[in-house]
Amino acid sequence: LGAYLTQLNERLQTEQIQVKSQRMTARRHYEWLQSIGYAGSYEAVNSYIRQFKALQPHSPEVFIPQHYPIGDAYQFDWSTEAVKIGGQIVKAQVAHFRLCHSRGFFVCAYPNQKMEMLIDAHNRAFAYWQGVPKRGIYDNMKTAVKRIGVGKEREFNEQFLALMNHYMIEPVACTPASGWEKGQVERQVQTLRKQVFEPMLAFATWNEFNAYLNDMCKRRIQTAMHPEDK
Repeated sequence: LGAYLTQLNERLQTEQIQVKSQRMTARRHYEWLQSIGYAGSYEAVNSYIRQFKALQPHSPEVFIPQHYPIGDAYQFDWSTEAVKIGGQIVKAQVAHFRLCHSRGFFVCAYPNQKMEMLIDAHNRAFAYWQGVPKRGIYDNMKTAVKRIGVGKEREFNEQFLALMNHYMIEPVACTPASGWEKGQVERQVQTLRKQVFEPMLAFATWNEFNAYLNDMCKRRIQTAMHPEDK
């Protein structure tokens, strides 16, 4: 690469101010070098670019820790888990709820994510908690959000908004591609997938499956440690 290092370095330096989606791959850089006479291997180019990137200063993303008063908010998300129902493997749609202050959680499972299932999941969660928080934090799922506006502006689905109004909940939609805004429930999805849904569970009926999940929630809350209020 000796004779071409200066030109390659200039291109790589220029790329550093561009967004990642606008940067060239090592393969594209290699093809450009070939067009100006480079006769070496792709592996040499790829290896050099990796070393170059490793030496660049990185600006880590900084997140402000979220604090939630008692009864203030919950986070919601869906996950898809493989489970055997009546002898057949199905993709169960699991509704995850997470109380932001206490970290108390509730999960229940359905064959799909239709509006009827979403409403039923909320009814079950609030009956389980015997109460309703002031706010619900959601991603921009189609059953909740019809249109994404500027910033936090959202046009909510009429049925979803009726559900929120019935329970007097303020719905809060996350910024697209900002998973940290509901990080608690996303971590819950990953934790329960490893600790509960793997290896695969098997039940005779959906009711039996949900009874198991309900008992699991009750057992785990008895031994869970709060990260702040020891």
